[in-house]
Amino acid sequence: MSCSPIPPKPNITESELIERRERVFFSLAALFICAMTLLNVVGITRFIQLGPMQLAIGVLPYPLTFLCTDLICEFYGRARANFVVTVGLVLNFFILGVMWLGNQIPSVAETAMPPWQVLQLAEAVSLPSGNSVEGQIELFQLIYQCTAGAVFASMMAYIAAQYTDVRLFHFWKKLTKGKHLWLRNNCSTLISQAVDSVMVISITFGAAFLAGNIALHALLVLIGSNYLFKMTVALIDTGPFYFLVHRLKTYLHIDNALVD
Repeated sequence: MSCSPIPPKPNITESELIERRERVFFSLAALFICAMTLLNVVGITRFIQLGPMQLAIGVLPYPLTFLCTDLICEFYGRARANFVVTVGLVLNFFILGVMWLGNQIPSVAETAMPPWQVLQLAEAVSLPSGNSVEGQIELFQLIYQCTAGAVFASMMAYIAAQYTDVRLFHFWKKLTKGKHLWLRNNCSTLISQAVDSVMVISITFGAAFLAGNIALHALLVLIGSNYLFKMTVALIDTGPFYFLVHRLKTYLHIDNALVD
């Protein structure tokens, strides 16, 4: 890690300082992966009305991922930020693979099924994939058909948005020579969040839109609500970002943050 360190205080050894920095990196990476995984687990299983915004519940923890990557960029550099993003991408594939495998393996005999495993639908239900289901269906099948496409959409949007965020953060950091922390934090996040919002909604509900199961107006409302929420959180987290950068500079004994 190439940085300009503040000389350690007498009561902090070099090995303790290295461990402290690695613990902070691990904590930020863990929070990033936890928020991203939670997004895929709850996904579009529920939509909520938050003021004027109509949001999939999975979007709630997602803005935290951009705060984490910005902090990792600031203190550990672009290579480590890209590493965390890549690990998150691999986990996306892992989640999708486990869901696909679970869908391929036969269910137990109907007599051995727990009562909550099978649902009886009163009427046909249209899914994001554009298909409709009716009658009796396994709970997992319903969840799989609702979320598998959303996980794939999330994965595509994730690739574009997260790598865009990391690259733009360092672009603005170099352009301003490490000054104007608010500029690189907000500009990188706002642009990458727009990329994410358009891609994830378009891919998730594209099939349903083409099948005529969702109107263009509803699609645009979802994209607008998605971005409005992420934009609002991105602007609000400027204060916490400044606070964390200030505290972590002291805690990690880093005078000047990394510039790759």
